[in-house]
Amino acid sequence: MAHLMNTYKRLPVTFDHGKGVFLWDTEGNQYLDALAGIAVTILGHAHPAVTKAISEQAAKLLHNSNLYQIANQAKLADLLSRLTGLPQAFFCNSGAEAVETAIKLIRLYGHHKGIEFPHIVVMTGAFHGRTLAALSAGGNKKTQEGYEPLVEGFVRVPYNDIEALRKLSAQKNIAAVLVEPVQGESGVRVPNADYLSNIRKLCDENGWLLALDEVQCGMGRTGTLFAYQGKGIKPDIVTVAKGLANGVPIGCCLAIDEVANLFAPGKHGTTFGGNPLSCAAGIATLQTIESLKLWENAKKQGEVLLKGLKDKLHNHPHVKEIRGQGLMIGIELDKPCRDILLAGLEKRLLFSVTNDTVIRLLPPLIIESAEVQMIIDVLPELINQFTNSEERLYP
Repeated sequence: MAHLMNTYKRLPVTFDHGKGVFLWDTEGNQYLDALAGIAVTILGHAHPAVTKAISEQAAKLLHNSNLYQIANQAKLADLLSRLTGLPQAFFCNSGAEAVETAIKLIRLYGHHKGIEFPHIVVMTGAFHGRTLAALSAGGNKKTQEGYEPLVEGFVRVPYNDIEALRKLSAQKNIAAVLVEPVQGESGVRVPNADYLSNIRKLCDENGWLLALDEVQCGMGRTGTLFAYQGKGIKPDIVTVAKGLANGVPIGCCLAIDEVANLFAPGKHGTTFGGNPLSCAAGIATLQTIESLKLWENAKKQGEVLLKGLKDKLHNHPHVKEIRGQGLMIGIELDKPCRDILLAGLEKRLLFSVTNDTVIRLLPPLIIESAEVQMIIDVLPELINQFTNSEERLYP
């Protein structure tokens, strides 16, 4: 690790292999993975369909650039278009790049509508990635600090506050609203049931685009294939990444024709995005999710997990709130709790802490009842151990 830049506070464990919802470290210890690489390995580890697709494609062709037609890319775009209702796709390498694509499309759209300096409405607590424009669109001062000057052109309002958004209707320089249907990095914040539909209505009234960042909450995690599909609306732009290829880097920005047609050759591009290998993995992942309707398992197991945790922790003096949707769950404590991660390793349970005080669970969509019960049994014990001890567990 001596030659790696100091950008992560890594836990003292190295994993060697995985199978399903479990990982094994280099010492042979088995762990229940309730994080899935931060919502990435949604089919679990070493899934046979994805492994087969990667192996077969790697034996044929890894990369040939977007200067040529790529059959797997066209097939994955067809799949995503059918499943989202959005007709055009641009493939890249990550969620942040997908958001950058969305921002560029929105600015093109704004200029096309005669707005000299198009602005995008974004939310407090938002996280859209770590490239500079995506970082600027986010609402976390800690991740932005030191990178000033940030990219201009964003108007920020409180998340889950439709009235604050409505007050911007008189502004003539707004081109779009960019929002996460469920906020992930800020602590699994679930908005009111009518929040997205009200934003859609407001966008229609004002001629704004509605852009949804589903990088973390999409791909079946919240109980529908995409979170917006449970709200009866259709966005103009959607960004997808993380679980799209079950661990192979890929991102995608989907958009309606009116927006996507503003791109022309030379206006945007990528070297690696949408290569044959990543798209082969994406096809296998998406087909598996659809054929098994894994969003239904996410909804079912998520409800059991949320109820089980609430039953065990409902009167805990240090637990402020337990919230979530599908297999995206956050437990907010009344103090910073990153130290609990090392205790989690000792109990062979993997999860994360986000926004300093929120324990976040993002298990694979294939998780079964027995493994859900393991989380319900182990995590409250860890929280009790952590909150009852003044000892700092993490160096």
